[in-house]
Amino acid sequence: MPDGGPSATIADVARRAQVSTATVSRALSGSTAVSPDTAARVRDAALRLGYRVNPIARALRKNATGNIGLLVPSVSNPFFTMLVDEVEKHLGGTGTNLYLCTSRDDTAIEAQRLASMCDGAVDGILISPCDTVHSGPALAQAQRKVPVVQLDRSAVDVDIDWVGLDDMHALEIIVAHLAGRGVRDLALVTSNTQNSSGRLRTTATRVAAANHGVTVADVLDGEFSMEWGAQAASTLVAAGPLPAAIVCADDQIATGLLRELARLGVSVPGDVLVTGLDDIPQASFLTPSLTTVRQPVSAVAGEAVRLIRSLLQPQAEPRRSLRTSLRGELVVRDSTSR
Repeated sequence: MPDGGPSATIADVARRAQVSTATVSRALSGSTAVSPDTAARVRDAALRLGYRVNPIARALRKNATGNIGLLVPSVSNPFFTMLVDEVEKHLGGTGTNLYLCTSRDDTAIEAQRLASMCDGAVDGILISPCDTVHSGPALAQAQRKVPVVQLDRSAVDVDIDWVGLDDMHALEIIVAHLAGRGVRDLALVTSNTQNSSGRLRTTATRVAAANHGVTVADVLDGEFSMEWGAQAASTLVAAGPLPAAIVCADDQIATGLLRELARLGVSVPGDVLVTGLDDIPQASFLTPSLTTVRQPVSAVAGEAVRLIRSLLQPQAEPRRSLRTSLRGELVVRDSTSR
């Protein structure tokens, strides 16, 4: 049981451990400048006295909080749940806390969250912007206060590091796979309105289709959701005839689309081939299981964490932002088997 009471101070710990208060501070912060024996003696003294570090006072002294903020559009989207989990794993063992917020795909909420985090709550911010155009001003303002790194999605007109999927490569391997299955026309179900991922995947699909002699017969533009996937399936079936394949810009869209096609009596892959993108956990459990591109989520998270930690270190001179594209892996399942 502690024998120093709740009012024990750093000076009390120093006297008990027979070291200076500066050594106590270094030992309790994990500094390697203190020998293991001394650090152990300090920790033992602090434990016996019941001394606790005041995190607010420490933050004021160091002008740092030890916190990193992560702002994503939603955690109901399984992809962002995976991304949050991987970021937390890569921060593990660094002594850094992760503060998670969502923007709910709303730029006004996103701007409020950014302002709150910049107001002394965090040392740096990882963000997947919800709008490729309208997220820019709030991001630029945040970057003037703390280091910022974008992951997965990005905003235009800001000079901020980004790391994410190589969308051009992802759609190239999807369309190449479909062309190898004899597909000569396809429909794309996507989301171009707000975020960079949807826009890039639409462009990438058109480029890949042209490269493989495949016609993009229709582009249906909505949102990244199962509801939109189901609505798009109904639209395509009603318009008829179906193309040989339907490319979905993410697995959520593909999930809703597959369910609605089944309800409407359309056979996959018998009547039409279907692909997704992300490889969320349920992709392999759908009926039929979904052919998709597995995102390098761990690598994206790891690189984003590396970048934000490097930006928190003193910089010799300013540098231009970095854009790091990482390649995904095609996972072939029953939805494109024939």
